[in-house]
Amino acid sequence: MLTKRIIPCLDIKNGRTVKGVNFVDLRDAGDPVELAEIYAQNGADELVFLDISATEEKRKTLAELVMRVAQKINIPFTVGGGISSVEDVELLLNSGADKVSINSSAVKNPQLINELAAKFGSQCIVVAIDAKQIDGEWLVHLVGGKVPTNIKLFDWAKEVEQRGAGEILFTSMDHDGTKNGFANVALAKLGTLVNIPIIASGGAGNMQHFVETFLMGKADAALAASVFHFKEIEIMDLKQELKNNNIEVRI
Repeated sequence: MLTKRIIPCLDIKNGRTVKGVNFVDLRDAGDPVELAEIYAQNGADELVFLDISATEEKRKTLAELVMRVAQKINIPFTVGGGISSVEDVELLLNSGADKVSINSSAVKNPQLINELAAKFGSQCIVVAIDAKQIDGEWLVHLVGGKVPTNIKLFDWAKEVEQRGAGEILFTSMDHDGTKNGFANVALAKLGTLVNIPIIASGGAGNMQHFVETFLMGKADAALAASVFHFKEIEIMDLKQELKNNNIEVRI
């Protein structure tokens, strides 16, 4: 049986780690390179870095950050934010990233998923999907959750898999930063529709929430930020709790 993965997420703005609630009200959470090193030492299975204010000019800055992180850690890490071309991906992978995460650019140009999967392999390509429920329907949002679309979450998830994505990072905007638990009903449904791993994101507040997302949400991995950044949950304690609930994790 595949082990479940615990993934701290570092949202990067102007070279610093930040954390918000429902995608707004950001506060500083520290130096990303230092945090990455601590997480790698303390049992994280992977890391995700999202440049939440990424624009074209910042791509180089992000590549430098990736290089600094790669020198300090020995676990896989994924980088996302403002990636819109084969060249962007090449730069980040050459700088030391193991995977890239694309979101808005994939919705605007779905063929990009095919191109990236063909050139770099599906295992490198994570499609991040930010969605929220509107009138009972899960709809995809773009640009860090600021721009709503009419695209339905479950249709889009199936399409990105068909186009070659190796993983889906699903963030429920309704749950993000609330610490009330993950969107397990939606996660479980996603798990029945696609055959690629799903990373649950948005809503972690205590260890029980992780237990629930693996058992009820059927997630393959769980991603969180503030509970790790502000030491509300220690990763090894969490893994022990998961083991106590017969959930396979790497210790």
